[in-house]
Amino acid sequence: MADVLSQSEVESLLSALDPGVQVRQKRADDPNSQVSIYDFKRPERVSKEQMRGFQALHEGFGREFGAALSGMLRTIVEVKLISVDQLTYSEFVYSLENPSCFNLLTAEPLEGHIILDLNPSIVFPIIDRLLGGGRESTQKLPGRPLTEIEVRLASRITNLAIEALKNAWARICQLDPKISQVESNPQLVQIVPPNEVIVLISFEITMGEMRGIMNLCIPFNTIEPLAGKFSSNAWSTYTQKQADARQSMNLETGVNHAKVKLVVRLAETHLTNSDLLNMAVGDVIPTGTEKSEPLQVDIEGVPKFYAQPGSYKGYTAVQIGKAIRAPEDVVEEKLKSIAATKPPQAQAAT
Repeated sequence: MADVLSQSEVESLLSALDPGVQVRQKRADDPNSQVSIYDFKRPERVSKEQMRGFQALHEGFGREFGAALSGMLRTIVEVKLISVDQLTYSEFVYSLENPSCFNLLTAEPLEGHIILDLNPSIVFPIIDRLLGGGRESTQKLPGRPLTEIEVRLASRITNLAIEALKNAWARICQLDPKISQVESNPQLVQIVPPNEVIVLISFEITMGEMRGIMNLCIPFNTIEPLAGKFSSNAWSTYTQKQADARQSMNLETGVNHAKVKLVVRLAETHLTNSDLLNMAVGDVIPTGTEKSEPLQVDIEGVPKFYAQPGSYKGYTAVQIGKAIRAPEDVVEEKLKSIAATKPPQAQAAT
C-alpha cells in the first residue's frame, strides 16, 4: 500500500505547483482581512441612519411615558431606552416570556400592526401598586396569565404608552394607535411572516427595586412608507408648530400687496410669414372671434376669468365675469356626480 502524505508534504507540493495557493490561504486566515459577514436569512433592511432616527425618536417617548407613569402611580418610575435592533419576527416572539402582557395595536394611517409587550416582572408590581399594595422585590411573582380585572388595570399602563407614542410620532405623522387585542401567549399572534424583519425597541422600566422590560415591535413593512423620514438627519424638523398670529398677519399683508401680471386676450389668429411681411397700414386681420364673445383673463399665465370689454371713466377696461374652472375641478365634480347617481348597493360593493 502506498505511503500516505502528511499535511505539510501536501502543502509543500501545492506551493511548488502553484505559488499563489499559499498566498490565498494566508489571506483567508488573516483576521484583519476586509471580510464582512452577511446573513441572507436576516437582510439588513433598516439602515444605521434610520436606526439612529428610531433611537432619537423613542428616547423622547421613554421620558414622556416615564413621567406619565410616575404621575399615575405616585412614585418615581424611570423608563430608559436600552436597545434598538432589527431581527426577524420569529426571533422576537420566541425571546418573550410566556405568559406575558402582549398588546396588539393598530396604528392608522399605517397599515399593519404594532406590538407593545410588557414583561410580567413589572406588570404585576404596577398592578399591585394600583390596588394599594406594595410588593417587596423578594416576593415571587405569579407565573400565570393576567386575569380579566388585571387586564383592565394593565390597560391604564398601555393607554399612557399609546398617548406618549402618539406625541412622539407627531414629528413624523399623525399616528393613532389603538389596542385591538391582548394576549398572554405571544406565539398565538402572528402579524407578519416569521422571517419578516421587524424593528425591536426595548425599554427598561424601573420602579423602586422592581425592574422589567417593555418591548415595542414595529414590522418594517408597516413603516416602510415613512422610512425616508427616518433617513434624514433633519427628521426632527417634522415637529408641527402652532402658527404665530403676528407672522400670519405679516405674511397675509405681504401677499395681498404683491404685484401679479394680468393679461387680457382680445383675440387669437394664425398668420403666415409672407402675410406678416406684406402687412401694411390699414390692413384688416380677421380673427374669427365674435365681438360678443367673452375675453380670457390670464393671471401669471394661468387662465382665471372671463371678461367683457368696455370703458370706465374714459379708460379702456374689462368687466370680470365668471371664473374659469381648472381641469381638476371639473374632474372632481364629475366623480362626485357619478358617485351620487350610484345605487347604495353599488357604493357598498366598491
